[in-house]
Amino acid sequence: MSVTDSPAARLQALFEGRRLTPTQRRIAHSMVRRAPDVPFLSSVELAELAGVSQPSVTRFAVALGFDGYPALRKHLREVVPAEPAADATSYNEYQQAVEAEIENLRHLAEVLADPRPVRKAGRLLAASRPLPVLGLRAAAAQAHGFAYFAAKVHPDVRLLNEGGTLLQDRIDAAVRAGATALMCFALPRHPREVLDALAYAKEAGLAVVTVADSAFAPVAKASDVLLPAPVGTGLAFDTACAPMLLGRVLLEAMCDHLPEAQARLEEFDATAAARGLFVD
Repeated sequence: MSVTDSPAARLQALFEGRRLTPTQRRIAHSMVRRAPDVPFLSSVELAELAGVSQPSVTRFAVALGFDGYPALRKHLREVVPAEPAADATSYNEYQQAVEAEIENLRHLAEVLADPRPVRKAGRLLAASRPLPVLGLRAAAAQAHGFAYFAAKVHPDVRLLNEGGTLLQDRIDAAVRAGATALMCFALPRHPREVLDALAYAKEAGLAVVTVADSAFAPVAKASDVLLPAPVGTGLAFDTACAPMLLGRVLLEAMCDHLPEAQARLEEFDATAAARGLFVD
């Protein structure tokens, strides 16, 4: 089975174009993350997995056009054939978190089997001068890392990692300076001010490229290009290896549309060597 025909990809196709409520998006997100297991889950088990009520699962199945959850599960067993996931009870809680993150990276690989969205995003980001990069709260670290590396190849990167009343002012300043796109990292829990900032950016004429934890994240409607990368939830605090890696992939795609990128990197290396910046 190819990555473009994987259980997760087939589930994603089932949900695309549907108008789902926030609760239904949560169920869909949980199903995509556990795609190999879903055809074997009862409605009660799926409800527990998604953190919703059992009737919500039934209403979700009806919203997808099925008579109820049994009909949906029967359909899934036909279109998403898979064996139950291997027993992980031998792992301790820390190993289970690592295994879950590995599975998140596999899911990201499936998403990247179609490179067109990433290439489109890279083209939009490379063309924006300046390039504002937004990330608040849990996503601030992702935005900071992206902006740090992007500044080595892009002539004008502006990090927006603090909320408050100045955020819209900084978006306005970027637009006045010629910005045409905004890069956003949006991770749970999703701050309301990120949604407000993206809506404001759209009204100002910016194309919005977003890395989010799910295609069903609240920021989806405000994004021109949404690139999903799941987070790990097995520890007290979410882990974000997949969003970080997707950010690096976006940097690579952006470099493909910046003819001066290689020259800038070589210039930095020469300057760093002259300054003795690194010890290796």
